[in-house]
Amino acid sequence: MLRQSGQFRDSQLQGERILDSNDIEKERGITILSKNIALPYQGVKINVIDTPGHADFGGEVERVVGMADGALLLLDAAEGVMPQTRFVLSKALEAGLKPIVVINKIDRPDARCDEVVDEALELLVTLGGDEYLDDFSFVFASAKEGYATLDHKERTQDMTCLLDKVVKEIPGPDVDESGPLQMLVTTLDWSEYVGRIAVGRIQSGEIKVGQSISLCQDNDQVTSCKVGGLHVFENLGRQEVDSATAGEVVAIIGLDKVEIGDTVCASGEVLPLQRVDVDEPTLEMLFTINSSPLVGREGKYVTSRQLKERLYKELERNVALRVRPSESGDGFAVSGRGVLHLSVLIENMRREGFELSVGKPRVITRKNAEGKTEEPFETLVVEVPTDRFGSVMELVGERRGLLDVMENRGEYTMATFQIPSRGLIGLRTRMLNATQGTAVMNHRFSRYSVVDGEIPRRPQGVLVSKVGGKALAFSLDGLQQRSELFISPGDEVYEGMIVGENSRDNDMDVNPTKGKKLTNIRAAGSDDNILLKPARDMSLEAALEYIEEGELVEITPETIRLRKVLLKESDRRKEARKAKS
Repeated sequence: MLRQSGQFRDSQLQGERILDSNDIEKERGITILSKNIALPYQGVKINVIDTPGHADFGGEVERVVGMADGALLLLDAAEGVMPQTRFVLSKALEAGLKPIVVINKIDRPDARCDEVVDEALELLVTLGGDEYLDDFSFVFASAKEGYATLDHKERTQDMTCLLDKVVKEIPGPDVDESGPLQMLVTTLDWSEYVGRIAVGRIQSGEIKVGQSISLCQDNDQVTSCKVGGLHVFENLGRQEVDSATAGEVVAIIGLDKVEIGDTVCASGEVLPLQRVDVDEPTLEMLFTINSSPLVGREGKYVTSRQLKERLYKELERNVALRVRPSESGDGFAVSGRGVLHLSVLIENMRREGFELSVGKPRVITRKNAEGKTEEPFETLVVEVPTDRFGSVMELVGERRGLLDVMENRGEYTMATFQIPSRGLIGLRTRMLNATQGTAVMNHRFSRYSVVDGEIPRRPQGVLVSKVGGKALAFSLDGLQQRSELFISPGDEVYEGMIVGENSRDNDMDVNPTKGKKLTNIRAAGSDDNILLKPARDMSLEAALEYIEEGELVEITPETIRLRKVLLKESDRRKEARKAKS
């Protein structure tokens, strides 16, 4: 669409995923943050908002959906409707947006275009979008080949039919140009030169540079401000203007204390709009300072004060996040939509130079009207080769998952389960291991329901270093006979650090720094070559899902380590005796 709008030079559209500007987005191939661009077409300015599809980043969808007048629901011609599709479409329908279904990748050899259209119709009915059935719109496209068509069997030359459908079927903004100024702030941006930048769509009236305005904030607080600068979105960037009218998406400079959900009103005419409603988080982790003996070697920010400032600063832009001091007072309980949501925050912090420790993810429970404890349940969709489906059923079943739907697609089986959120923690790694990396998992929040029994813990114990120093190959060679190692020769270790996975279900204290005793006697066969298996290299998400109670993930700009909360062996034994008594 960008290329064929005729508004860009080829040099401006180099590479893939033009709107995924964040480093983590490019590395992972997913959208994390919502972005705005403007696309001129046949005299009409089309404001495009790119939103994430993953439910973990649903807060990005919920805060910007009010700026839109319609939605393009993007589906894969082979994969069809996924759990995240249901989430995004439900939010669009709640906001009263008309969806146009775009079935992409129709050039794939395993594309099933007609079946995906039926799936989209069925989903629309399930989510209560009956009013759109009479005028159901869909377009087939191949972004890779650069064309869109109304019939997947006929290839066209460009994306014209998609742009025409957007202009024809999506209504213009429902705004009041002559009314008093009203604008809901849905996004916050930041500049080193001008500070906070408030982004939103003007619902009524006009705004000008230098104009005095009233900022309606939380708790009925009203602040007087002055518009220091004004930008509208133009192509992939912004253009400075003197004024803007209702219907325009603008970025306002000069509102130092603005927050997401505030309303910009004309001075003296306080007419606040409804604040952004965001679903509550379902998962919580403990964030605390790095207290290991290796603290401060790699990072710049290591104190509790710096950690607190960074977490509360994140609240300004991440509306789905919650932060509160922990009960023990030594850290902060950070709540989000899922492990992926919180791991992206952690990854950003480590790249900024922070050192921190993070505890095991816990689901957030609540009491229902009858006084029973409820926990979040999720819809889990797994696509796996049919011959490996038995392993999936066994893993999901032992974690209290119930099979809803199962269907065969060629050599693959697609299964839908209902599973407690705590059953998903650690499931991805084990499922990939059990299916030799062939399983594809997607999940989204479904509902709260009464707590459903116990979830199995990690079946293996861990190897815990009882000394500090550098790991030596001689010692690791002896340990690898009964375990899988997380460290390599030469790695720095300390007392209480987890260095491997035990083959049995109990923890074992080991010395990975022990060297070979040297003597002046040589014997044939005593100096065999040491052959070590490669250490298991854990990603941040895998490490967070691996740990159990009493363990932490130590995160620094260059290293991810696992450790015990209590570093000394004697302290851990005292705690174990106390727990038994």
